[in-house]
Amino acid sequence: MIVDCHAHLVPPDLIAAIRKDAARFPSVRQIEEGGSVAFSFAGAKPTRPVAKFLTDIPGRVAWMQKQGIDKQVNGGWVDMFGYDLPGAEGEAWARLINEHLAAAAKAEPRFVPLATVPLGDGARAAAVLKDAMKAGMPGAMIGTLPRGVGSVLDHADLDPFWAAADETGAVIHIHPSFDAGDVRVNDYGLANGLGRVTDAMIALARLLSSGHITRYKQAKFFVPIGGGGLPFAIGRLKKNQTFTPGVADPLEGFARLYTDTIVHDPRVLKFVVEMMGADRLMLGSDSPFPVGDLEPMKIIDAIGLSPAQAAQVKGGLAQRLFRIQ
Repeated sequence: MIVDCHAHLVPPDLIAAIRKDAARFPSVRQIEEGGSVAFSFAGAKPTRPVAKFLTDIPGRVAWMQKQGIDKQVNGGWVDMFGYDLPGAEGEAWARLINEHLAAAAKAEPRFVPLATVPLGDGARAAAVLKDAMKAGMPGAMIGTLPRGVGSVLDHADLDPFWAAADETGAVIHIHPSFDAGDVRVNDYGLANGLGRVTDAMIALARLLSSGHITRYKQAKFFVPIGGGGLPFAIGRLKKNQTFTPGVADPLEGFARLYTDTIVHDPRVLKFVVEMMGADRLMLGSDSPFPVGDLEPMKIIDAIGLSPAQAAQVKGGLAQRLFRIQ
């Protein structure tokens, strides 16, 4: 079985439900734009409009068939996770997204849904994650910024969420944000070209250094983009730990991370395998985004894995990790 471990989906029925039930979400401003919709959560900066390719399920399935992909693990779209929404409203928003991701997967068995959680509130995020796991989801996709620019995933308020991930054995896909606040990446397309990597690197470096990744041993931590730059930086993080008080051993946590193949250069993927191991690597596409790898088999075939290793990277590991039957 070939499994794409990293993709995004906004079911059309979810957009219809949001438009229909706008009164349920008084802190969400819908902005109609070019036949699509963008959102402003609790007065925050508007998101980008929902791209049509995010909602195109027939197109997605046709692409999967062309690529020989049997299953695809789909999170939502990080821009619309709504972490700025207050308490109960944020929880209701996350549950609505999960309801429609689950329905899309029921209608299209090739899809495996990852939950959204209201990360602005650690206790509510924990409750939503537990319910999603009980409903059969294998985990959640979360953004790096639970409370906007400058916020961190190792904040003490999020401890209930991490404890719930540990208790349930959830896979937590830690996905970089589009706008992490560094204005230097606002030109030349660098928000995609580099900003995603630096955002993921900083968020995960904090979780490594705080000890979260070794403390919550039953949770499965997934960082995309070939380890989000960490294979290059791990030696420096280890050196930092030797003279910085209170820092956990980053190498111990690094050995527990899972990642994907979305690096676009076989030389880089060989380095990722050397640093993280082929047993921590899974085929990924970031479908349907243009910055993703929309022919993801090619880079795996180009790096000289053994047949057994290639089979695990292309689907064997993802089947176990995401509990795919």
